[in-house]
Amino acid sequence: MPKFSECPARILFHQISYFEGMNIELPCRCKLQQIKAVTWYYKKHLDSKEVKALTDFEGTIVADGENHNGLARFIIQLSSLIIVQSNPTDSGHYICGTKAGQFFYSYEIDVQRSDNAHVSFEEMKQHPMPDLLTNSFKAFTVFWDWSRCNRCNVRGEQRRLGLCYIQSPSIHPLYRLSQGTVASCGSDAVPYRFKQQLSNRTTEIFIRNCKKTCKKKKMGVFGAIANITKNVATYLKKEGLIRQFLVPVQVSTQPIGGSVTFSCPGARPQHAIAWDKDKKQLYLARYLSGLSKTKRVYIDHRNNLHIQILQRSDRAIYYCWMEGKLKAGFRLVVRKSITQRRSFSDSESIFALKFLGMCFLIITGIFVLSQLIKCCYYNFKCCPS
Repeated sequence: MPKFSECPARILFHQISYFEGMNIELPCRCKLQQIKAVTWYYKKHLDSKEVKALTDFEGTIVADGENHNGLARFIIQLSSLIIVQSNPTDSGHYICGTKAGQFFYSYEIDVQRSDNAHVSFEEMKQHPMPDLLTNSFKAFTVFWDWSRCNRCNVRGEQRRLGLCYIQSPSIHPLYRLSQGTVASCGSDAVPYRFKQQLSNRTTEIFIRNCKKTCKKKKMGVFGAIANITKNVATYLKKEGLIRQFLVPVQVSTQPIGGSVTFSCPGARPQHAIAWDKDKKQLYLARYLSGLSKTKRVYIDHRNNLHIQILQRSDRAIYYCWMEGKLKAGFRLVVRKSITQRRSFSDSESIFALKFLGMCFLIITGIFVLSQLIKCCYYNFKCCPS
């Protein structure tokens, strides 16, 4: 059971920022002992008049002890609010309270976009964005720790995700921050007059190469036997002979010219994810989204693999790695488009029938008119009186 502290005399917003696509858990850190179920409220901006209770798909208030739709992105468990696969539209103020309108604890969440992230590669001598210094504030990037190496026994890659922050004495006092003069760039704690100057500050992704062994070698006779077996399996795996039997493989059948997106099961933006096409490694340095606008095959900043305008050469098994371990495979089958059967009730069929009917009437009218003209001409010529 979660522990609850005494509630503050005045509501202050605990300000936190996240990378797009992450799951967010907001615990209700304080509440009255007699309150068994809490309701979470959402308010987009501090000065917004609209405050709504988070609801499930059936329109009922999502609260502890009540049924909720398991597919909802907003779930309450043990007084904590869980936001699944967050996106920038989820940014705002979240307040823990009761149905009667009592408020206990509050957060301000800033979910920062990933599609426009500034990407830099250490091996290419590229560097993160420099700090932005003005007379009123300092904007900078706070990087997380390096992720794990996303592959083992072959060259892999590591990522550092960076979020935009600002330091200024003008930060709004109603926001409870780890440092009183620092807030994330999208927060309402940042004065509006700074927003225009911060428009070019984005999230960042810093990437470098890495290499690690899959597992440490075991000692002793049994360890030697295990290592020999492992080396044989590794060789067969490199040759593509048994890899597809080591992980579950799903089959995806797509038409030529279509598109498909693969997501590694259980993956989140903060995880170390890698993709292979059969035995070929798809490195971020070449396939990361945004490096080229003409690429058919690319990996977005949320670790999803996209293949557009499918061709026969795309047929393969695509493997994903998670945290340095082989996770899953996707067998892509590309076939010719299958002709779809039409019925007379289809909108396209109705349009075609109307068009053909109109053409028939026009042709019939032209034919009848030509025959009338021909008949009249014949009568006037043969019988002038």
